[in-house]
Amino acid sequence: MAKPAASLLPHLRRIVTSHDCKGIAVVQSDNVIPSEAMELVHGARGATLWITTDSIPTGENNKDEDGGKRRVDDPSNFDLVPPTGTNLRSTELAPGAITAMHRTSSLDFNILVSGELVLICEDGTEKHLKNAGDTVVQKGTMHAWRNPSQLGHDG
Repeated sequence: MAKPAASLLPHLRRIVTSHDCKGIAVVQSDNVIPSEAMELVHGARGATLWITTDSIPTGENNKDEDGGKRRVDDPSNFDLVPPTGTNLRSTELAPGAITAMHRTSSLDFNILVSGELVLICEDGTEKHLKNAGDTVVQKGTMHAWRNPSQLGHDG
């Protein structure tokens, strides 16, 4: 059997936030997660960024409802995160914009698609995400986001 192809994509950076013994949001880890050959699929590679084992199976597998059209009614989570279940969303932050320090009760997976972004933790730690695929796993921590890019100047 032929040797699996080398990865054409860069390794993924994963930042995980948590809380210290005083309950302050901190960066727990900042690691590069290399992809590995998948034995069951020739020529494929994969990387495990996070596994959650405490709320499966889901009742969603055989529903026709479009989950992207559901509305969340939970002001304690900014009407963004349901009190149970999961939430996958996309966010775009304009150049120079910064969010307020905030927290949701959810486990959030933030994957940089393009551009750059700065994660600001409650303890003041800042992590600069610069590469597509850089990932932050947020475990219900206080944080803010800042886009350090500057607006372009069109003549």
